[in-house]
Amino acid sequence: MTTAGRGLHTHVLDALGLAITAGEYPQGSVLRTDEVAQRFDVSRTVVREVVRVLESMHLVESRRRVGVTVRPTEEWNVYDPQVIRWRLAGADRPRQLRSLTVLRSAVEPVAAGLAARHATPAQCAALTECALGMVATSRGHQLEGYLRHDIAFHRIVLEASGNEMFARLGDVVAEVLAGRTHHHVMFDDPDPAAVTLHVQVAEAVREGDAARAEEITREIAMGALAELDVLAP
Repeated sequence: MTTAGRGLHTHVLDALGLAITAGEYPQGSVLRTDEVAQRFDVSRTVVREVVRVLESMHLVESRRRVGVTVRPTEEWNVYDPQVIRWRLAGADRPRQLRSLTVLRSAVEPVAAGLAARHATPAQCAALTECALGMVATSRGHQLEGYLRHDIAFHRIVLEASGNEMFARLGDVVAEVLAGRTHHHVMFDDPDPAAVTLHVQVAEAVREGDAARAEEITREIAMGALAELDVLAP
């Protein structure tokens, strides 16, 4: 596919993904390839490629003589980072953020405890570096810089847990953190107490203190939920 073709593919995919996840095409709605191609002024080949991606996310299914049908919400691959991104861009953002943050609160404390037992020296060093990066970008409205360090920090915790299932949630957590920042569900500067807690998690992991790492990470998660009560009620 040419660069122009990839651009058209991305444009149509984002437009349809956002529309489906926002409920503009309710369950059972039928998308016809010819109509979609005409609407976006693209070839049917581009539309078919887009449909294949949407099918892989379980948002739609293709039926002969019927067309492309929108599947029920409960069948969607809600862990797909792109689906998360689309849902966070819609009107249901507060509920989505809360659902995903509750998921994090259930997983990340346990992952941090495991990381304290299994993290390599290199992972401990990288975690400390990320925590210090968060401190350095936590003032002066540097949210994009802070976000990069924050995402890297949580990826390392999940990977250092030694549990491949937890590690695969790195992209999910990255989308939650990015969604909060890009949709302004963040204070102009991060909560100083939360920043300090991240430094303390890095210390606990480095010291092999599993109980403390788990406890502090749970405190971070509870703080994130409390912030949502204020910023995305």
